[in-house]
Amino acid sequence: MAEMNEPSFDAPIPGMSLTAELGGRPWQSPPQYATVEQTDQLLDVLEMGVPVTTLANTMQLSGVMEGKHTVDVGVLIMPVIMEMISYIADTAGIEYDMGTDKPKKVSETLVDKALTKLQEEEDKEEEQIEVMPEVEVVEEKTMEEPAGLMSRRV
Repeated sequence: MAEMNEPSFDAPIPGMSLTAELGGRPWQSPPQYATVEQTDQLLDVLEMGVPVTTLANTMQLSGVMEGKHTVDVGVLIMPVIMEMISYIADTAGIEYDMGTDKPKKVSETLVDKALTKLQEEEDKEEEQIEVMPEVEVVEEKTMEEPAGLMSRRV
């Protein structure tokens, strides 16, 4: 059977991929950061003591929430973001915390204070119990009951 060559009108028009509405492409819209001075906010946050890992994680998470990239791409790009932030801080001469070290135990936290106070109260209670005079306990003699599961009770 012979196949007829009919024109397909469902195909895209040639050059259609090269045309889009003005501002319809990301590179046609205004940039998010137009000047270098806007990186001062990043430096201010680093000066406050926020670790680089926290800052990079926040940037990565906001990119996911805005639909700029997926979670897996964000996890893969985290080291690059951290290196970029540390490079910016180095060029600005700012000391920063990478956040990759194990946190030091701070004994002045509220939880530690509460635990210390609780331990002191328990120690005081134990001392009070030890100070109380001992009372002789007199045991009453009772009849021995037969032992065993099948024994009779009287």
